[in-house]
Amino acid sequence: MSLNVSEVLVQQAIAGAVEEQIFAETIRQSLPYAWGIVETLAQRLEAGEEWADHAVPPPDEQARGQLLRMVGGDAIRGAVERHFDLKLAFQNCHRLAVFDRDAWDSAAYRNFISVRSQVLNQTPDLKDC
Repeated sequence: MSLNVSEVLVQQAIAGAVEEQIFAETIRQSLPYAWGIVETLAQRLEAGEEWADHAVPPPDEQARGQLLRMVGGDAIRGAVERHFDLKLAFQNCHRLAVFDRDAWDSAAYRNFISVRSQVLNQTPDLKDC
């Protein structure tokens, strides 16, 4: 299961409208490792960095799973991006970067998401991550 959803959230979804703030809080509680990484990276953006990334391998498979669930699900990823007002980018099994929401055309963002960059970030220890 990706998220630990409350009955309140389930009932909102049944009724047709889910409160974004409650959904974001559900993500924070369900995926604390991944949320913490994004929170730290967002603080670096707020401090003036053009972009920030986290390339430290997760401490265990549970943490890796949290990160993959956060970036792999469009609804989850979108809610996190809106909550922090940033753009997420992901490489390999754990390299997560954040950019300003308007960075779609920035050289740094284009470089990070490029095929070239993905190829250069391949290492044998990441083969089965």
